[in-house]
Amino acid sequence: VNGIEIYSMKIDSKVTSRFAHNVITSRAVNRGNVHKEVFFDVELPKTAFITNFSMTIDGVTYPGTIKEKEVARKQYDQAVSKGHTAGLVKASGRKTEKFTVSVNIAAASKVTFELTYEELLKRQFGKYEMLIKVKPKQLVKDFEIEVNIFEPQGITDLEAEGTFITNDLQNTIKKTFSEKKGHISFKPTLAQQRTCANCSQSVLDGDFTVKYDVKRTTPDNLQIVNGYFVHFFAPTNLPKLPKNVIFVIDISGSMAGREIEQTRQALLKILDDIKEVDFFNFVLFGSEVHTWKETLIKATPENLDEARKFVRGIDTEGMTNLHGGLMRGIEMLNAAHEGNLVPKRSASIIIMLTDGRPNVGISNAEDIQVHVKKAIEGRYPLYNLGFGYGVDYNFLEKMALENKGLTRRIYPDSDAALQLQGFYDEVSNPMLMDVELNYPENEISDLTRNSFKHFYDGSEIVVAGRLIDSNQNTLTVDVRGEGANDVLSYITQQDAEQTAKAFKEQEYIFGEYIERLWAYLTIEQLLEKRIAATGEEKENLTAEALDLSLKYKFVTPLTSMVVTKPEDYDNQDGIADKPLEGIDVFNDITLRIQFHCYNDKCSYGTLNSYIHYTNTIQFAFTVDGDPHFIISVPQKNDAICFNINENPGAVLNLINDPVTGITVNGELIGDKRVNNAAKIQNTYFGRLGIAIKHLDFKLTVTPEKITIQNGNEKTGFTWLDSVTVQQEGITLTINRKKNLVLKMGSSASFVIVLHEVWKKHPLHQDFLGLYTLESDKLSEQTHGLLGQFFHPIDFTILEIHPGSDPKKPDATMIVKNKELTVTRGWQKDYGRDPKHGVDVPCWFVHNNGAGLIDGVHTDYIVSSLF
Repeated sequence: VNGIEIYSMKIDSKVTSRFAHNVITSRAVNRGNVHKEVFFDVELPKTAFITNFSMTIDGVTYPGTIKEKEVARKQYDQAVSKGHTAGLVKASGRKTEKFTVSVNIAAASKVTFELTYEELLKRQFGKYEMLIKVKPKQLVKDFEIEVNIFEPQGITDLEAEGTFITNDLQNTIKKTFSEKKGHISFKPTLAQQRTCANCSQSVLDGDFTVKYDVKRTTPDNLQIVNGYFVHFFAPTNLPKLPKNVIFVIDISGSMAGREIEQTRQALLKILDDIKEVDFFNFVLFGSEVHTWKETLIKATPENLDEARKFVRGIDTEGMTNLHGGLMRGIEMLNAAHEGNLVPKRSASIIIMLTDGRPNVGISNAEDIQVHVKKAIEGRYPLYNLGFGYGVDYNFLEKMALENKGLTRRIYPDSDAALQLQGFYDEVSNPMLMDVELNYPENEISDLTRNSFKHFYDGSEIVVAGRLIDSNQNTLTVDVRGEGANDVLSYITQQDAEQTAKAFKEQEYIFGEYIERLWAYLTIEQLLEKRIAATGEEKENLTAEALDLSLKYKFVTPLTSMVVTKPEDYDNQDGIADKPLEGIDVFNDITLRIQFHCYNDKCSYGTLNSYIHYTNTIQFAFTVDGDPHFIISVPQKNDAICFNINENPGAVLNLINDPVTGITVNGELIGDKRVNNAAKIQNTYFGRLGIAIKHLDFKLTVTPEKITIQNGNEKTGFTWLDSVTVQQEGITLTINRKKNLVLKMGSSASFVIVLHEVWKKHPLHQDFLGLYTLESDKLSEQTHGLLGQFFHPIDFTILEIHPGSDPKKPDATMIVKNKELTVTRGWQKDYGRDPKHGVDVPCWFVHNNGAGLIDGVHTDYIVSSLF
């Protein structure tokens, strides 16, 4: 492809006691006559840590070096400042991250890429699963996947399958296992890789999955190697505990359409799986909170039929009273236990589903966390499901972790109902409660988590630690848990010599595997604890996780790997970071709003003293012609834009904050006449109105005059005035023929700019621009065509492909739980250059921002300026 031939790609995986060590090696040659860029592009599981990377070019090796993130960041910033793309790892799907590195090499030169990553395989539904992404993007002469598994307990089942496997490829998967060893190989020929007999495209594009389980003659297995131990606990054949489930469901307006329909589908399927010994109820929250029943109800056939009717009738309404819904569910579960309405030996859980952020009732995230933690008091886990990309994932994750649960993102795809049902299946069969694995305190140190609220059927509990005496040969464990009928309690012991005997097959051992397993698990849990920690505790957890990451050379959220490249052909070093599922950098949001004309005769004045920039997020909002909006999202180094096409005379609600009582509306004016050449009439804002309800204050601004109204009293000014007016909680400053500034005490401030055009211009007329400063001082309930973007927004771009204009590709954008077709384009931003403007690249959302803005644009048309 493009003169670059990948002639060899091998994926070599060694799994020892659930711990996987994976090496991807790709070899390529430049068949061209000039130097060319070679790409190494692979996807790896999100649960994995990269441990090594190197490039070897014509016999010279360029290794990757793992450093503290802040140290590596300086190198990253230098590369970005020169216009180079230095980041190497990005989230690429539900379960994977994409590692991409490229290097320019000379004609006829060869390059070998080698990436190593490690992960602890999790057990779900009775199987360990290892995912290998296969996507070489071209035919590869020597392509091979080889997996070797060694399990001291013995292997009972081994499966290998690929989403891309055709009938012709089925026989190329070779699988064998006996006793403790398993082996899988997949080595298709060039002919087998082709999509058709004479095609150059490869069928190798998808997931290659390995699943297996181990023999379990006892409930657990303990292994000791070189002063470290790992303890696997997964009892079988236990009676299932009855469960008590509260489903807390977001039914706010943003859930309308496919989201609420998929939620109904999932709940109906879940009702089919609920057992008659279980108790359950539904809590729905929009602006108000509703419940199906006042208390938990037993899952009798009659009650399940009634519940199905209730679920089929669930519909959306209002905003997002998350606190109210969640607290109602907790209170209901607490009351059921206190009133002995549910069995004493039963497992209780709360599952909450939301697609947005709280904006009714108590909406401060920290306040909600405090209330929820105090109400639950560690008695049962809280599982938070975030539907789509509009949720505050960090908030949900922190709240779940504080309450012994976890958070899962539900991706807004056609299979969302199956995702919801799949999560329920994971927690639907509790076997034990309050599980504790206790070890002699005087013999062990650096123990990973050893107490668990629930053990679910088909899963596994893993505990690892370090022996104080590295020469110690035995370890005793006291295991306790509460089952459906009685208390599980026993003592188990393991001799290091037993482990040693099991590991005579040295070819399966990669380094000190139990020590690395312990380090992996410890780092993973320290990072998890760090999410909910604050202050000194968070600093200590960070320092400990960082030390281990550097010692064992793991790329974690605290470390980065600097990838060096040869200096010739303009190669630039890169940085490999660990992406996070919930990156929340929206704490300090400044919104810059700018309305501008598109000819050189507009007068802007000086606004530098009023515009506040932060180091986090800025949203730039711009209007040109029919008002166009630019939303800049700097953490993606990108922007979204859209137009609003409405007739002159329409009044649009821009900002509405019910808490502070501030409303901003704008009335459109048009050109003096229709532009015959373009057959369109451009529109601008010709009147702006700002109202503050509790002060009975109204400000009306046009290009001709400024009017202040307090109650029934009116005071008028013109743009020729230079004056400052102070009233209760308000300061208004008019800067002659330039702008006016409205400051409202501790709330946000507004700057209105006068744009004057040549008075004899045949088409255009004077109009207004608006800037909002310190928008973070408005409440979280702020909305409006503009105000909704005071809240954080995130988006993902997929499937970039040619559009109708060769210079403007189309793509799929995932934003606010929706998939939109967008086009790459440019809009003018006059914030940096008031006279000529600066072209800002952005993804253009068609049809008046449909799918990006809440509702449709006509929802924001109001009857008058106030």
